[in-house]
Amino acid sequence: MGELLPIIELGDPILRQKATVVENINDQRIQKLIDDLMATVAQANGVGIAAPQVAQSCRLFIVASRPNLRYPNAPSMEPTAMINPKIIASSTEIVKGWEGCLSIPGIRGLVPRSQAIEVEYTNRNGKLQKQEFTDFVARIFQHEYDHLDGIVFLDRLESTLDIITEQVYQKRVINNT
Repeated sequence: MGELLPIIELGDPILRQKATVVENINDQRIQKLIDDLMATVAQANGVGIAAPQVAQSCRLFIVASRPNLRYPNAPSMEPTAMINPKIIASSTEIVKGWEGCLSIPGIRGLVPRSQAIEVEYTNRNGKLQKQEFTDFVARIFQHEYDHLDGIVFLDRLESTLDIITEQVYQKRVINNT
């Protein structure tokens, strides 16, 4: 079990940097970081977290979709470490969906993303993986991938009118009131 790491917030310069490539996946620091990220994302009710969000500028993130307080309708999947990921192909179909970010608490935005993507990444055991993701999991991947390039979801909004507070999101979108 990993230890919980502090999540940095918007305004910290690390969130705006391009993260460096992970050279040695077997390095104990990288393996520990993976465990710590998995523990941190679970405790924070997130569905993904990138290393830059815990002030570690390396190309590594976790995709951990599961229903929770912040995303009650999320599909369940095994939390997966994705190292040096790449998007190889994207669908032309763009879908707008609500996103939040552990580094930007209290705010949600309606973000346009590709509906389907084909990706490559190295898993924590050093094996190259090729997968296709669609819908919500594709959205998580793209959101976390942006973090590796210093981009946050607010940068992707088409309008500032697409921003709401977490409280309004929970009331209107989750509870349909």
